[in-house]
Order: sequence, then C-alpha cells, then structure tokens
Amino acid sequence: MVLESEIPLIGSWFRLRFTENDGMAFGISLGGDTGKILLSIFRIIAAAVLVYIIRLLIKRKAHKGLIISLSLILAGALGNIMDSVFYGIFFSSSFHTIAQFMPSGGGYTGFLMGHVVDMFYLPVFEGYLPDWVPFWGGRYLKFFNSIFNIADISVSLGVISILIYHNRFFSGEGFELREVHEKLVPPGEHVIGEI
Repeated sequence: MVLESEIPLIGSWFRLRFTENDGMAFGISLGGDTGKILLSIFRIIAAAVLVYIIRLLIKRKAHKGLIISLSLILAGALGNIMDSVFYGIFFSSSFHTIAQFMPSGGGYTGFLMGHVVDMFYLPVFEGYLPDWVPFWGGRYLKFFNSIFNIADISVSLGVISILIYHNRFFSGEGFELREVHEKLVPPGEHVIGEI
C-alpha cells in the first residue's frame, strides 16, 4: 500500500489505512529527531524493566492475570520498538510509492529513527452533530479518528486489565507489591511517590 491509502473492511466504519507514525501510540508524537531518539531509548529501557518485573513476578508466583497483562504490555512495546529500530533501515519510503524491502540504496532512515506502522482506522462517528446538542451542535465531528496497530491494542488491553482487576491481581498469598518496589529501588534510596 502507498502511504495514507485505505482498504474498507466493514463499510466506512472499519478500514485499513496505511500510516507511519513517528511517535507514540495513536499518532501522538514528540518533537523532532531528538524526541524520536529519546522515545526509542525510553521504550527499550521500559521493555527491559518489564522483562525484569515479569521474571520477578513469575518467581514470586504472582497472579497469572497480572503476568499476562504485563506480558501484553511488553509484547506491544517490543512490536513498536522493532518498527522504530528496524523499519527505516529495511524499507524505502512509502511516500507516493510502495515501499521496497531491502532497497539497494538502503532504507529511508537510520537506527532508532524508523516510523511505526499503524493500520487500523475505526471512526465510530463521522458527521455533523444535530443542532440540539449543547455546545457542539451543528459542528462536524470525527469521533475516534486515531489510527493504531496490533501493538497499541496489546498495550491498551494490558493496561485496561490491570486497571479493572487490580484488586484481584495485587492481593494474594506469596506476592506483595512492596517486594517488587524493594527489588527495583535499593534500601536507602527514594523515588518520587511511594508504592
């Protein structure tokens, strides 16, 4: 697909739309090359910390739901890291043309500077609001116009399940959240906010 091209899947409600995102989930981005590099480095560090926490939770026999939720977040982070690290090296630009894998002149950018490919577009509502709607009546509205990928879904599902089931995940024999905190922050050191 060429950049910004679409394939309708379920009418105009669910479409595949090829977009390259240089920032975070759902099209949010940081400023310039420095922001891109910092975001890539942050993702790699966050993934390493998640691997450590998941291993610790498995040893402590934590709730399987918590381990699965954190694994979903890790899987999504790794998916976006792979795009960010390698996509620009292995593919040519998709602007007005179909990207080529392993082009002879090299990819469109360097290490840690690749774009993340997003493809799912689900505009739940697109149109003019009725005049009787307070404050926004008569205005054109496109609700949920973010374009996202499977990695974003994975991260979102992991975070949502932790929020919904946090009481169940963090109460159980053989696991205390303070143990994780003590492993990550050595005694005598303080972090902003306590667990």
